[in-house]
Amino acid sequence: MPELVVTALLAPSRVTLKLLRAFMWSLVFCAALLTAAVYGCIALTHVLCRPRRGCCGRPRRTPPACLSDPTLGEHCFLTLKSSGLRLHYVSAGRGNGPLMLFLHGFPENWFSWRYQLWEFQSRFHVVAVDLRGYGSSDAPRDVDCYTIDLLMADIQDVILGLGYSKCILVAHDWGAVLAWNFSIYYPSLVERMVVVSAAPMSVYQDYSMHHISQFFRSNYMFLFQLPWLPEKLLSMSDFQILKTTLTHRKRGIPHLTPNELEAFLYDFSQPGGLTGPLNYYRNLFRNLPLEPQELATPTLLLWGEKDTYLEQGLVGAISSRFVPGRLEAHILPGVGHWIPQSNPEEMHQYMWAFLQDLLG
Repeated sequence: MPELVVTALLAPSRVTLKLLRAFMWSLVFCAALLTAAVYGCIALTHVLCRPRRGCCGRPRRTPPACLSDPTLGEHCFLTLKSSGLRLHYVSAGRGNGPLMLFLHGFPENWFSWRYQLWEFQSRFHVVAVDLRGYGSSDAPRDVDCYTIDLLMADIQDVILGLGYSKCILVAHDWGAVLAWNFSIYYPSLVERMVVVSAAPMSVYQDYSMHHISQFFRSNYMFLFQLPWLPEKLLSMSDFQILKTTLTHRKRGIPHLTPNELEAFLYDFSQPGGLTGPLNYYRNLFRNLPLEPQELATPTLLLWGEKDTYLEQGLVGAISSRFVPGRLEAHILPGVGHWIPQSNPEEMHQYMWAFLQDLLG
C-alpha cells in the first residue's frame, strides 16, 4: 500500500490520540493545582502549630545508627553498565542461594527491607538497593533521567552486575510498579516475583477510569507533577507531612521508632534529597494511555485490607490480567499499606511457602 495512503488512514487515529493526551494533561494540571492548594494549607497549618521548626526542613548531619547495623548486611556500590550511575545496596548471604532483589517505595529506602534482610539471608543472597535518586545512590536532577525505561535498565544492570542471570524480585509501592513492568519486558531475568501494595500501571489506569475514588486515594501524585513546590511543601515544619505519612496512628507504619523514622528522613533532608524521588511521579503520566498487558511471571501478591492509598478492587483487576495459575493473591485483614514493615511475620510465612520448591 502506498505510503501516502497509509499516512492518510492513520491520521485520524493520531489526531485522536493527541487530543486525548492533551485532554488528559489538562485534567492532570487542574488536579495538580487543586491538590497543591490542599497540601499548601496542610503544610502551613503544621508551620503555625510548630513555629519553632520554621518553614524549611532541618538537614541531618549524622545518619542514625540503625543504618549501619552490621547484622543487616554489607554496604556496597555498583556502577551500572547502561548509565554509569552508582547505586548503593546492602547485601547479605552471598553464596547461600538464589538472588533475592528488593525494590523499595516512596518515601523509603533500602532500610524498609530490614526485616526481610534478616529473615532470608540464610537461604538466599539478599540485596536491597537504594533506587536511582534515593539515599546514597546517584541522583541526577533532570526529570528525563527517571523514565520507566531507564529505571528498568537499572534493575537489569543490578542483576547482571551482581553476576546472576535471574532473580526473585521482591518489591513494594513504587518499587513494585517498576517490578511489574520489569517482569513484562525482561521476563527471563525474573524467576519469581513478590509484589506488595502496587498494581501494574495499565491496570491502575483502567481501574481508576472506572473507579474515580481511587484517584482521590492517590491525590498526592497530582501534586508531585509540579516543579519545586512539592519539595518545599514536604520539607516544611521539618518534613512534618512525611513524618505524618510514616507515623500516623491509622495510616502509618505501626511501632516505627524515632530512630527508624530518622533512617528515612536523613536522606530526604540532604540538599536535593526529595527531587530524585519526586521525579518518578513526574514521569508517571508520560506514556498514558497504556494498552492492556498480559501478566505471566509467577507472582505472590500481598495487599492490605486497610490500605489507605489503594482500593481492594485493584486485586481483582490484577488477577484478570494474569495467565491462569500464575498469581497467588492474599488480602491481609486489618493491615495497611506498609506490609514489609508492619506485618513482616505474615509476609515471611507467605513468601517461604511460595518459594519452597526453589529451596530443594
